[in-house]
Amino acid sequence: MEKLIARFAILILLIFSFSLMVRAEAAPAPKDSVVMDSTSADELDDASLNASADSVIAPVESQGFHQVLKTKFIEGDAGFMSLVALALVLGLAFCIERIIYLSLSEINAKRFMNDLEVKIDAGDIEGAKVQCRDTRGPVASICYQGLLRMDDSIENIERSVASYGSVQAANLEKGCSWITLFIAMAPSLGFLGTVIGMVMAFDQIQTAGDISPTIVASGMKVALITTIFGIIVALILQMFYNYILSKIEHLTSQMEESAISLLDAIMKYKLSK
Repeated sequence: MEKLIARFAILILLIFSFSLMVRAEAAPAPKDSVVMDSTSADELDDASLNASADSVIAPVESQGFHQVLKTKFIEGDAGFMSLVALALVLGLAFCIERIIYLSLSEINAKRFMNDLEVKIDAGDIEGAKVQCRDTRGPVASICYQGLLRMDDSIENIERSVASYGSVQAANLEKGCSWITLFIAMAPSLGFLGTVIGMVMAFDQIQTAGDISPTIVASGMKVALITTIFGIIVALILQMFYNYILSKIEHLTSQMEESAISLLDAIMKYKLSK
């Protein structure tokens, strides 16, 4: 069930991201201000110039955040910006899958272990096994592995619980390496777009044969937008990754505490026989 939910979340994210990319690429580029001829410009006085400036600035200020984001996406070169957006989507997909998996793995470990210890003290080993089988999560899994070896020595039970606990801890961290990969890739792709944009800006300067502030500023602006978006994507994924690590640490501590309680209950049961 959890795999189905994770795949559904990944599918929704991919559809949403690609729809944004298509809309961004299909949107018209922002129009430059209208250039007037010298004759009409000379006839305009200061009041008319200020009025025209206000009329140009007003629509820009009234743009929504979505429109501004889409405009910057287009200005930053759709090719590189699409790669950064893809890194964000894939990274969020892995983050959501891990969050769903870890949330489904969490249980009330203290109440579970109290009920389990009561069954073990009463000699109801089969009932304890049924309780572990019917409970989700790594805590119940390692307890079930320990109960399967009730007839062995306490050393063998401890070794089995520790080995299976390592397997469960590895399952909790599955997919985290991909998240760290996209965290590193997002700013790297942004820097790559910046470097290529700077090279293209110098090519424009070479073609024009003049270091015009307009050419330099426009080229550097487009180049730096990719870096800005790459850093933002890395920060977003880093916050999700730290949240995932905190949940993994919480589950790991629950597993360790439950393993100690289980071994104590089993030892007490063996000594009472």
